[in-house]
Amino acid sequence: MRILSLCLLLGIGFTLQPALPQNPPSQIVRTIPTFTGSFVTNGKQYFYTIAGQRPESGGTTTIPTVLVPLSLSFDSTGGRSGHRVVMNAATDVRNVLHSPIFQPYEFATGNTQYTDAVQRAQFHKTVAKTEWHTLLGRPHVASPIQIEIPVANGYVLHSKRTGKSLAVVDLDFVQKQLFQQLASIGAGPDKLLIALTKNVAFYSLGDATVCCSVGTHGAQLDSSGTSAQAFVVASYFDKGVMPHYTDIQGITQQIAEWMNDPLNGYRTNEFPRWLKPPSNVGCGGKSESSSYLLEQPTDYLPAANSTQVTAHGNVYHLENMALLPWFAQSAADETYDGGYSFPNTKALQAHAQPCSGSRNRNAQPTASPVARTEPPNGHALIGYWEGYGSAKETIPLRDVSPQWDIVIATFAAPVKGSTSLLHFEPPEGLGDEQFKADVAYLQSKGRKVLISLGGGGQVVTLNTADDLHNFVSSVSAIVEKYGFDGVDLDIETPSLLINPGDTDFRKPTTPSIVNLITAMHRMREHFGPKFMIGEVPEAAQAQAGMQAYGGQFGSFLPVIYGTRDILSFVDAQDYNTPPLEGLDGNYYFPGNADYHVALSEMLVHGFPVGGNPKEIFPPLPPAQVAIGLPATPTSARNYTEIPAIENALRYLIEGRPYAGAEYRLRRPSGYPTFKGAMFWAINEDRRNNYQMSNAIGPFLHALPAK
Repeated sequence: MRILSLCLLLGIGFTLQPALPQNPPSQIVRTIPTFTGSFVTNGKQYFYTIAGQRPESGGTTTIPTVLVPLSLSFDSTGGRSGHRVVMNAATDVRNVLHSPIFQPYEFATGNTQYTDAVQRAQFHKTVAKTEWHTLLGRPHVASPIQIEIPVANGYVLHSKRTGKSLAVVDLDFVQKQLFQQLASIGAGPDKLLIALTKNVAFYSLGDATVCCSVGTHGAQLDSSGTSAQAFVVASYFDKGVMPHYTDIQGITQQIAEWMNDPLNGYRTNEFPRWLKPPSNVGCGGKSESSSYLLEQPTDYLPAANSTQVTAHGNVYHLENMALLPWFAQSAADETYDGGYSFPNTKALQAHAQPCSGSRNRNAQPTASPVARTEPPNGHALIGYWEGYGSAKETIPLRDVSPQWDIVIATFAAPVKGSTSLLHFEPPEGLGDEQFKADVAYLQSKGRKVLISLGGGGQVVTLNTADDLHNFVSSVSAIVEKYGFDGVDLDIETPSLLINPGDTDFRKPTTPSIVNLITAMHRMREHFGPKFMIGEVPEAAQAQAGMQAYGGQFGSFLPVIYGTRDILSFVDAQDYNTPPLEGLDGNYYFPGNADYHVALSEMLVHGFPVGGNPKEIFPPLPPAQVAIGLPATPTSARNYTEIPAIENALRYLIEGRPYAGAEYRLRRPSGYPTFKGAMFWAINEDRRNNYQMSNAIGPFLHALPAK
């Protein structure tokens, strides 16, 4: 296939020039027509591939298209109840076919399809007076494909308030199942396959904490490596099911992203890393869309991430797409109306700001921590102290704000080649003796210091008797050496997965779970009743067990249950987490007070496991439960603003609902002994001028003693 080149030399604006022939990547497989281009930012040349043919050549490229609706079938109880929920996209095919995805609409750049209008806006200076188009052919609509979703790969949320449902599904699993049935669809490397789902939010990497996207796109190589199937998987959403997405918006997002990155997956376009607008806090990605969730830059602007149009008697929502100059950090001289986005040219007011990908760990605060004046009252501010790296990148333990009641040092992690033998060293430059003295200093001030075991990205799995012995002996040695008050279990996915056939959280059979429970009891017996045990499950490992019990879903419930008699506190992570259903029969999305209240009450009230009303996870004492939160927008996804955190805590502890609360406590008077709040991380909070600890610490400590 002939490859055409397009170069954008952005040092002098967004102008078209031939690309240097030796630099653009060559096409190595059979797939849909594409052309290549490049731009230069900060002295580095970035190449990209776009579907169709180069704008200067004129003409029309029509891409044959196959549209296949998916019917996803769920059994959240793992087959015990026989009740299935089916999410079938076949009913939405007609609306999609009549939408501007396939039908012409009068856009500012011409009477044409949505993605073609976006491309004509992107290269407007070149094509304004030509008939250059990249169109999707009238699709062949294939028969629906049935996909069974196992209990470990997704669940369905319901809303009594709206009567609607939302599925949360493993995207990798769906994509794999789709391609296993490719032969029956009638697709091929010369066609774009569009797989349509209904009211489905996806998580990536097989991990529900990496949530939620509305689909994916790219080109998947065949087994011979000689051809690639272009594809889009995207969801149609009924109104009110998914925040910020309605009807075809998610589909337009993924198709338009595919158009600008048609070989994503085996030759992904790479752009300068960009900060999320409008706050420019946190890296969004280094390509046409964000990493993992494939969001558009406009998705961080909820009020401006879509354009509403009426076509053929229906209302449709179209994604506002970022155009190439936005990613290139260039003047938009080439685009329609000088815009960085389209159809709404004003959605993005300026080009991307670069993101280095690293935080300034040496940044010094310009504010001071608030002094602690109140006596202990039973409520605690819990924080993680990032103890890895070098001394210049962190702070001595003794210098943490006095507002922190429980300080958790991170991390005791597995030695290379092991999943059970753990080690810990203070940051380089601090030294063992200083660190031990700092631990003792905090303890002398009435504060507790724990060591966190595991951490994100670390695999801690106790599958054998030897693993159990290695874990207990190595962790006990760490606790004794540094004088920690106890341990914190940060054993995340994929370290803790429920084996198939293990269905009773009271009597687990999965070795890694059974051995972890045993390890905690052995350490408690060794160190005595003052030994503290904190557990920080991901919400997918705990509260998601109400929707589905299997795999990662609910995998921490047997650990909590099995250690409930020796447990100090549980602070489930309400961040890096999927939407979940509360006890009121409505589902909530993270990042707001309703989510925190709903998920916290599940632990102190109890809830049915796996949707089975006969299997109730018993309530924990409120004094054993805290909310887990990110301290700053850069430290984790789903950041919650301080007023919303205070609202959630006030409601949980004092029973005082906040304005606009949708979730209502099962116990209207609240839970006066509720433990408090945990934050990742103390260091982040300090770099952010102690904003979180200076607000939430005094708030908790001023409450009446219980």
